[in-house]
Amino acid sequence: MIRKLHASSRLSTVPASPIRKLVPFALAAKKRGVKVYHFNIGDPDVHTPAVMMEVLRRWKTNPIGYAHSQGEVPLLSALEHYYSGLGFDFIKSHDIQITTGGSEAISWALFATCNAGDEVIVFEPLYANYNSYATVHGITLVPILTTAANGFHLPPVRVIEKKITNKTKAILYCNPNNPTGTVYTRDEVAMLVRLAKKHSLFLLSDEVYREYTYDGRKQVSLLRYMNDIPRHAIMLDSLSKRYSVCGLRVGALVSKNTAIMEGVLRIGQGRLSAGLVDQAVASALTDVPKSYLTGIQKEFEKRRTILYEGLRKIPGVTIPKPEGAFYAIVGLPVADAEHFCQWLLTDFADHKETVMLAPAAGFYATPGCGKNEVRIAYVLSTESIKRCVKILSLALKKYEEVSVI
Repeated sequence: MIRKLHASSRLSTVPASPIRKLVPFALAAKKRGVKVYHFNIGDPDVHTPAVMMEVLRRWKTNPIGYAHSQGEVPLLSALEHYYSGLGFDFIKSHDIQITTGGSEAISWALFATCNAGDEVIVFEPLYANYNSYATVHGITLVPILTTAANGFHLPPVRVIEKKITNKTKAILYCNPNNPTGTVYTRDEVAMLVRLAKKHSLFLLSDEVYREYTYDGRKQVSLLRYMNDIPRHAIMLDSLSKRYSVCGLRVGALVSKNTAIMEGVLRIGQGRLSAGLVDQAVASALTDVPKSYLTGIQKEFEKRRTILYEGLRKIPGVTIPKPEGAFYAIVGLPVADAEHFCQWLLTDFADHKETVMLAPAAGFYATPGCGKNEVRIAYVLSTESIKRCVKILSLALKKYEEVSVI
């Protein structure tokens, strides 16, 4: 008897990325001569700092070997200096594990804190890859819905406590938030800290968009509470968005929990290392002038305002004003946002131009949520954003006509 060969049953349960799943349709549109504006992915068009590009131009090390498993010493020292500049001088190199992008930091944090079958509380809409890595590790995400009515801010503590069971191991949140653009207040972060301490939970804070806050808001980092709950707190970070180096794949996991840090280092040894060239470039972060971060923060605040003011004028479109990051969850007057997003790429163009959006259903853990919403990443120039708003307005009118027919 010949046994049939099957892939792992787990493989089929890993969800497709809502950010990238429509890429084949975008590629086909481009082959037809249609210009596609990418509102679907957070890949900024802002130039990488010159000092980082200079590292690449000067690179002479040959052969390009492995890096250290924890991370290269210059990069660890640079991050220690960076966190110290934020007021957290108690974060030392041994509290930092370099990862291959922020995504690996998320994956390792979930693996390090949970056994298969454990539960992690999250707030939806959420970063789509939380779903992916939870599935890979056999962890159950327990979603708590936030809504546009209050700008996707956290619900009262009693709502969160109702979701805590004997299987709950951690709370995972993103601040500033991808995909909503919400910046959680000091009271909200302090509430999560108290919950973690009261119920003996790990608290995982995804802080990739720390510098992107608008209208005078300031991000409240979990690092502020690291000495208060050293065993509970794990901060997840990335250089990708901060310095417009998404292709470098450099992230970090930061914690004062010795057992966690020793464990993730062993995982790091198993995968050998993050990229040597990537880390060398990232180590130049200490030479990036403050004016760079100040400039991009102002630029994205301007882009936010143009997008917000433009979309709210379109009949049937709803958008809470994003407070940070460079994303927005946008409600559309359509029954099925994914169908609309695909239609934009297959059946619609204005003067041979169209827009690619990310269907928001993939940013929820609860089936059925986000069906008439999209996530927009406003990482394009102000003129391109204005053009995209115009295209979207025309497309919605046309889509309504087609749907009626």
